[in-house]
Amino acid sequence: MDVKNFRRIALVGASPNPTKYGNIILRDLLKKGFEVLPVNPNYEEIEGVKCYRSVRELPGDVDVIVFVVPPKVGLEVAKEAVEAGFKKLWFQPGAESEEIREFLESAGVEYSFGKCIMVETSDKKLFLEV
Repeated sequence: MDVKNFRRIALVGASPNPTKYGNIILRDLLKKGFEVLPVNPNYEEIEGVKCYRSVRELPGDVDVIVFVVPPKVGLEVAKEAVEAGFKKLWFQPGAESEEIREFLESAGVEYSFGKCIMVETSDKKLFLEV
């Protein structure tokens, strides 16, 4: 997956808690200039950004959905995302599982395991200037 093409990123597991990765990643991506759409059924907004209750509520033009949730939750949300027509799913380290991999491969969607979205987008400012 080429992060240079990402502009609009949904974040499943977004959190208002500044010590959780769901918040650290959200703030990092916002700072880099991405449009981030937090997904968490427990909040109306996080970091001043409207929060979506589920991936089914997301607009269809999201470039990638990033998961920062336990694999058990991730599998269920990945199924919802695929049913909703999303084709690019990114699982933060620790959010992936073999069961998720098998599902994604059978569904024929593009996915990323083992890479951190914050690291992979660390040159984002350069992308925006090109």
